[in-house]
Amino acid sequence: MDIQEKKDLAQKWFRSLRDKFCYSFEEIEKNKFSFERKSWPHKHSGGGEMSIMKGEVFEKVGVNISTVSGTFEDDFRNQVKGTENSPEYFATGISLVAHMNSPKIPAFHFNTRFLVTGDSWFGGGADLTPTLEDKESINFFHNQMEESCKNFKENAYKEYKKNCDEYFYLGHRDEPRGAGGIFFDHVNTNNWNKDFDFIKRVGESTHTAITNIVKNKKDLSWTHEEKDLQLIKRGRYVEFNLIWDRGTLFGLKTGGSTEAILMSMPPNAKWD
Repeated sequence: MDIQEKKDLAQKWFRSLRDKFCYSFEEIEKNKFSFERKSWPHKHSGGGEMSIMKGEVFEKVGVNISTVSGTFEDDFRNQVKGTENSPEYFATGISLVAHMNSPKIPAFHFNTRFLVTGDSWFGGGADLTPTLEDKESINFFHNQMEESCKNFKENAYKEYKKNCDEYFYLGHRDEPRGAGGIFFDHVNTNNWNKDFDFIKRVGESTHTAITNIVKNKKDLSWTHEEKDLQLIKRGRYVEFNLIWDRGTLFGLKTGGSTEAILMSMPPNAKWD
């Protein structure tokens, strides 16, 4: 299989997964709300499509896809694997962030991507950020992530969970962003089909985890005090994405849509 076939297959998968997430989330909203889509062009080549919905269950959820290519600027080139001989790149992926109306439902983040420079690899992950103690949701989410890692490689879940705990950490506050999940980068076992199957399992497991948790929690009552705690937790979320997140920097440095990159920001937040 040549590299163009791999690019095409990855791009088609991310689009189909986007459609699956959007369909399920609209169903949860009883189809009273729907995603609004907006396309954006990349400054070099390609572009992406934002899908945003604001409803009764989902205060704000975005499911974005993009396929872009271009040339890294000199000041960023050395930070990316495989650019020793060429600054050119190709990237295709999906990114999801869900901020819920109920403080009893965690916020969710998920993304997977396929990158090509002088090398090629998959990256991504999924995690959740509860406001209140919620062992049931945390355990279910992590069980789904562990299931997605089975049969990929030895100790994959253990390694990727550790990566997530270390990456999604607010160093300036000395606290984790949320309750973890899995996080991986530079996945290339020299068996592309095996790697791609793993990426697809991560997407399917994340879909199962999010839809089940939301359905189980969406009708629970909550208080204004709990909502206030959620808004403060969202402030931490904003701090991480603007200070520590490498994906935010990558998008901005490669000429992506600022609106799409900052889709991850919550609709409301609070600092106390």
